[in-house]
Amino acid sequence: MKTFNFYCDESCHLENDGMPYMVISYVSCAFNQVKLHQQNIKILKEKHSFKNEIKWSSISKSKYNFYVELIEYFFANDLQYRAIVVPKHKIKNNDFDQDFDDFYYKMYYQLLNHKMNMENKYNIYLDIKDTLSANKVQKLKKILNIKYSSIENLQNIHSKESLLMQLTDVLMGAITYHLRGLNKVTAKTKLIEKIQKHTQLPLNISTSKNFEKFNLFFIDLK
Repeated sequence: MKTFNFYCDESCHLENDGMPYMVISYVSCAFNQVKLHQQNIKILKEKHSFKNEIKWSSISKSKYNFYVELIEYFFANDLQYRAIVVPKHKIKNNDFDQDFDDFYYKMYYQLLNHKMNMENKYNIYLDIKDTLSANKVQKLKKILNIKYSSIENLQNIHSKESLLMQLTDVLMGAITYHLRGLNKVTAKTKLIEKIQKHTQLPLNISTSKNFEKFNLFFIDLK
């Protein structure tokens, strides 16, 4: 039996934030490889004298070389990324007698549950966003029914505590930036091109279900 850690984050997930897509995603890492990957990313940070938290929002020309090596590192090892992408204009909660929070948790269920193998164990880490984060954990525990699942642990952590959580933010940021059609920051545009070169796929369509390394699911809301 193997154990995996999922480092989850979300972007543009508020109901009225004016953003066209909601993205919920995670980086997956084998439990016995966590320390190795964290250490290797620390080495990259030291190489480039990068002292801040790794974030998509902080990418600039001066930090491009660090971020491009980070992307190259992700594609060179066994780390995996998965994202659920939701076109928010298609959300019709009234048709299903639900509110936006109910929909949000259903999307988290879609993200996590369909990629879990009952023969393995999982530790789920969520990025702390606000004072409601504790309630989010409790509701997810109930929805995922972790008492009878393969989830060993589900808890909040601060992104600054985990370099792999920060990596989730970078990959997710690339998707949301691309989907919004932004190209103001050349370093960000070049990183997106680098990701697309590795995946050999655009970032605006679903990948095959069997595409494990960089799995995108654009959910079809009908």
